[in-house]
Amino acid sequence: MSVTVTKIPRALGASGLRVFPIGLGCMSLSGAYGKSEDADGIKVVRHAIDRGVTFIDSSDMYGWGHNETLLGKALADGYRGKVVLATKFGQTQQPGGANGVNGRPEYVKQACEASLKRLGVDVIDLYFQHRVDPSVPIEETVGAMGELVKAGKVKALGLSEAKPETIKRAHKTHPIAAVQSEYSLLYRKEAEETLPTLRELGISFVAYSPLGRGFLTGQIHALDDIPAQDRRRQHPRFQEQNFDHNVKLVRQIEEIAQEKGVTPSQLVLAWLLARGQDVLPIPGTKRIARLEENAGAAGVRLSAADMARIDLAMPPGAAAGSRYPDAQMHTVNL
Repeated sequence: MSVTVTKIPRALGASGLRVFPIGLGCMSLSGAYGKSEDADGIKVVRHAIDRGVTFIDSSDMYGWGHNETLLGKALADGYRGKVVLATKFGQTQQPGGANGVNGRPEYVKQACEASLKRLGVDVIDLYFQHRVDPSVPIEETVGAMGELVKAGKVKALGLSEAKPETIKRAHKTHPIAAVQSEYSLLYRKEAEETLPTLRELGISFVAYSPLGRGFLTGQIHALDDIPAQDRRRQHPRFQEQNFDHNVKLVRQIEEIAQEKGVTPSQLVLAWLLARGQDVLPIPGTKRIARLEENAGAAGVRLSAADMARIDLAMPPGAAAGSRYPDAQMHTVNL
């Protein structure tokens, strides 16, 4: 028995939107993981679209507007009509401190208008609340997002880092097409606890950081492989007390990939795709070669034995270190 992954478009919930199984996350194009050049970023986005990638994911906090402005340029000259464009709102800049969060109805509309202007578009296909605001009832935030749908400014709604109870309440207020959260072999627990609720409600799961922020690519074997100013050095999984443990886990994935004749990245993306037709990974990259590698995962075939072996090599909870630094952990799974 084999698990067949095909390139047939996947649905985003009941929104009517359909996309290539693997999307493009754009955060790294705005300096999140070291310096990036706008001209190169535009080339990557356009190459992705020419390659058949149809799901492009951004946020107003990636470079605090820079990413959306970059995408606006990349999607000019006829590219806009070829993609499902997703962006997010809700995180606010707090100089010198952790990001704030704002889910007030008036802010929802203000943020949307600003994103539309930066992107240079009339409508956002999929609009996510980037982080749940614990001080504002989710019904009020999603109610305001629903008004954007009625106004024709947004086609479908999503939530990011929301727990099952919050998702259920939001979905009663307005249909939710997708929930976005971190999901990879390194971090499975919360995602797999959320999936049953999404399946009950007919909501898709958009998996960000599906390559474990690069850990699962097989390119990181020593701390020196991560640039000094790279934000990953702040993340517990990359810190010395956890690093060696996690490298040993990834080595097992590298061995399986080598036996299959694919790259580690392709193996772990194929594993995610095989978790269900409602799972859509959005790996990010600044390089066209990596983009090609990631997109190629849609054609990888995994047997039931392959899936079992991968699950055994890296079961839920196997990784050492939390998903984010302590200051950020209180903002996820709310």
